[in-house]
Formats: sequence, structure tokens, C-alpha cells
Amino acid sequence: MQETFVTEIKKLTGFKLIFSYLTMFMIVIGIIMLMPLISLFFDISEWQLSLNFSIPGLSLIIIGILFQRYFKQFEKSQLERHQDAVLVVGTWVLGILLSTIPLLLLGYSFTHAAFEITSGYSTTGLSVVDVTSAPKILLLYRSFLQFFGGVGFVLVLTSAISDKLGMRLYQAEGHSDRLVPNLLKSGQIIMRIYVFYIILGIIFYVLFGMPLFDAINHSISAVATGGFSTKSASIGFYQSLEIEIITIILMILGGTNFFVHLLLFRKKFKDVFSHIELKVFAFIAVISVIFGTISVMQHLQLTFGESLRISSFQLISSITGTGYQNISGFTNLPSTLFFLIILTMILGAGTGSTAGGIKQYRIGLMVKSQYWQIKDMLSHKKTVRTKFINRLGKKMVIEQDEITQNYMFITTYIVILLIGAFMIMLHGYTFEDSLFEFASALGTVGLSVGILNANAPSFLLWTGTFGMFLGRLEFYVIFIAISKVALDVTRKQVV
Repeated sequence: MQETFVTEIKKLTGFKLIFSYLTMFMIVIGIIMLMPLISLFFDISEWQLSLNFSIPGLSLIIIGILFQRYFKQFEKSQLERHQDAVLVVGTWVLGILLSTIPLLLLGYSFTHAAFEITSGYSTTGLSVVDVTSAPKILLLYRSFLQFFGGVGFVLVLTSAISDKLGMRLYQAEGHSDRLVPNLLKSGQIIMRIYVFYIILGIIFYVLFGMPLFDAINHSISAVATGGFSTKSASIGFYQSLEIEIITIILMILGGTNFFVHLLLFRKKFKDVFSHIELKVFAFIAVISVIFGTISVMQHLQLTFGESLRISSFQLISSITGTGYQNISGFTNLPSTLFFLIILTMILGAGTGSTAGGIKQYRIGLMVKSQYWQIKDMLSHKKTVRTKFINRLGKKMVIEQDEITQNYMFITTYIVILLIGAFMIMLHGYTFEDSLFEFASALGTVGLSVGILNANAPSFLLWTGTFGMFLGRLEFYVIFIAISKVALDVTRKQVV
């Protein structure tokens, strides 16, 4: 007799180990739900609302512990090829689904809750929450989502996973470097750097007049390049040049590969400045800010200082994928600056950072490969050159396979971007606005022309949700995971 689908899944080799790690992750989600209770120190009157977080949080911890007792027997099992991708995608899907519970209890629809949670974990910052009336506990919850989404769920689990498996998961989640040979130590270093910058940000925000609760949320979101704000006007609410400068610094730190931060702390400045991504970032930032400033001066009739302030903040925000604003909206922006924001959202920030987009390393490799191609065409046919890129203090030899994979990723990114923009256009929006909105979602940026909001149709919100999810996990791990599950199920059913 043919067995049920559930029975077949349970018999798949390696999937019991996946279930074991997923139940372990339930405990992590439970802890994340309890962390916003800190907000009660700022407003004790929200204690009743806190039950929407504490009850499901404690429940997940208890359920996770109970499941762990059963699945512990499978910890010595090994994952098959590509099942690490299944575990990564499963972790993210489970995390998003479980994390919607507090929002559902607060009265949000599942569509709105899934959109908001995905935006938080992917560090995008697009939102359907009215921050002017939202309780502090929800605002802090969103910030903690970006905190854990920024470093990546996998790093949270490394303490319980073997280093060999942990590194496979770490790379499958979109990271490519580890700071030291041991992944657990890499995770600890990343977390320390992350927390150090956040604490510094809080201190400086408070020193320049930002309330402590706002400072905590904005510092977390800036370093996580998330963009969630406690104010509807974002950073522009404070009308403070000092706060904007602090935010720019935090955004750049968050959008930079964490390995670069380690090199800085070790005073290896030569390695830092030879790193290809830093050169790409400097070039993109300088050129875009120059043209953006000129555009604002000409079309908005503002002074040089005001124009520089607007263009530099918004372009750094888009390059790093943060999504903070110091202006009221984008509808009245000069077309040049509008285009530059779209372009920089697509290009993205550094690999191994909290940001999204195509990523600066891939852009640098694309440009270098074009240079190598032209050079080979002009040189003698028998000339053989070693192609390398300065990356993280080392000369990395580049093989043709990596160049091909790089072009494949960029092509896939552009195709998905255009498909997403087309989906939004189906609802009557212009190509420019549709491209802006989906580039923001896919690049996990969070800037918006007002399309993806609480009043948007469910179809548009789910389009944005899938865009954020795809952008955070960088496509291939999702494609591999779906293919692996489908093939394993089909194979077992045939047998």
C-alpha cells in the first residue's frame, strides 16, 4: 500500500536531522519573542500587550525542548548533498511563520504579519505598521528581528552545530568568509563587532538629543542596515545634521564586510584599503553623490550644503541597503537622483555584511572580467595570465568558472527584478515607480514610493514578501532546496 506523503518525508535520509535543528531553532525564536519585554522599562502600561509575546515565546521554548528530547537520537546523522540548503531555507521559513504569531495576536492579518516579519528578518525595512500608534513592544520587536536577521539565523545556531556543517550552512545563507578558522569563533566575533557598533550608536544618538528608546531602535536598525524607524518621517523627523552623520557612519559600518572590520581592529590598514569592495563602494558613493548633489541643486534650487546633505544621506542609505530617509518622499526628487537611488539599490553593499543587492564584490568581479577580456583580445593569443583580485588582504586567483557563475547570478538578479517590477505594473503603476519599489524589496533596502503599504492589495504585498525573501537568501539556495525536496520525494515515491 502506498504510504502517505508525511510518512515518505519522515523516511527521507537526513531529513530527521533537519527536523532536529528546526526544533532547536524554535527555542531561538521563542527567545527572540521574549526580548522585546525590555520595552516595559519604558512603558509599563503595555504589560497586557506583552502577553502576546511572552506566552507564545515561552510556549515555543517549551515545545522546542520537548521535541529536542525526541530528535536528539538523530544528531549523529549526516545531511545528504544539498540538504544544507533545505535546512537554511527551512530555518528562514519556520522563523518567519512562527514570528508572525505576536502580530496575529495584535490583530494584524497573516498577509500583513508575514510581510512585516519578512521585512524585519531580511533587514529590508518596508512596513505596514503605523509607527505613530504602534506600541513600544512591537517597535522593539521589529528592531530585534533586524538584529538577528542581520547576522543571519545560521550564526545563532552554530554553537549547537558541528563546525563542518555550520560552515556549509553559513555559506548557503549567502556568506562567503569566516573571520577565523573556527565558525563558532567567527560567529562570536561578528556578534561582538555588531553589538559594539550598536552600543556606540546608542550613546552618540543620545548625546545629540535622541530619546533613549528611539536611539536603541535606530542604532540597531542602522547597523543591521534594516531601516525600521520609530518615526513615520524616519531620521528626517529629528531635523539634525549630527544625527544624520551618525546614521551615515553606522550605515556604512553595517554595509561593510565584517572581515574588513576585523582587519581594521588588527590595524591591517593596507589590507583594508586594497580590498576590492572598498574601492567599488568608494567609486559608486563618490560618483553618485556628486551627480546627485548637482541634480538637487539644479532642480530643487537648494544650496550646495543642503543638496549635499540630501543626496549623500539618501544615496548612502540606498547603497548600504538601509532605507532610512531624511526627506519626506521621493515623488518630487529630480529624475537623476531618483535613477541613482534605483541603481545603487540594485548594486548593493559588501558581501559578508548585513546588506543586500547584487553586492560590490560581484560588481567588481564583473568589471575586472570585462577588463581581462579586452586585454586578452588585444594581446598575443599564446599569452597566459593569472587573474586575481585583492580581497580581504589576499590575492584571490579567479577561475573562469567563478566568472561564469558571477554573470549567471547578475543575470538572474536582473531577470527577477524585471519580473517583480512587471507584477507591480499590473496594478497600474508606472515602470519607474514599480522598478523602484521592487528594487527596494529585492535589494532588502526599504525605501518606498508608497506602493507597498498597509493599504496595498494582498497580491502586491506577497510580491514584495517573496522579493525580500529571495533577495536575502540570494536565489540559488532556495532553488536548490526546492529541487532537493522535490527530487527526494519523487525518488522515494518511485521506489
